[in-house]
Amino acid sequence: MIYVVELPEQGQPRAWFAYDDEDFSRKVAASDALQPWEIHDEVTARGLMEDLGHPVIDEQARAHFPAICALGDEHGWDTPLYRADHLLGRGVFRTEPVAERDALTAALAARSGQRCIYWSDRDAIGAFEGADPRIAGKALWWARRALYEQLVELEVLADDN
Repeated sequence: MIYVVELPEQGQPRAWFAYDDEDFSRKVAASDALQPWEIHDEVTARGLMEDLGHPVIDEQARAHFPAICALGDEHGWDTPLYRADHLLGRGVFRTEPVAERDALTAALAARSGQRCIYWSDRDAIGAFEGADPRIAGKALWWARRALYEQLVELEVLADDN
């Protein structure tokens, strides 16, 4: 499981979970201003051109989509290109891999307030028990409580309070 504790600038903290990376990706995208493929994508220049209705890279394709053609000419038409707008900037593609978790973390970080992500039950339990200073201390009791309630609801912890 993946857990997120949201600490809004105003209002009470809340916690939510995702079953796995795919569910996490879907939930982040559902509440993001960007499209899922803008948050994280792996494509090729050829794939982009095909998506735009130009399976053949001819003069018409080059005239209409010079930036994509420049990517294909520079890096190869079948080289994987990675996009992560919150991480790299709007519409930026690069050949170095971008991990989907990094792109999703950047998407959450771009929102107002703070978010704490725990990638496993163990990490979430540790945070609840005080291992994460972002939600430790008396002032952040409500954040730990929100995480605790999520852990209890998912039967990761027993409700003994």
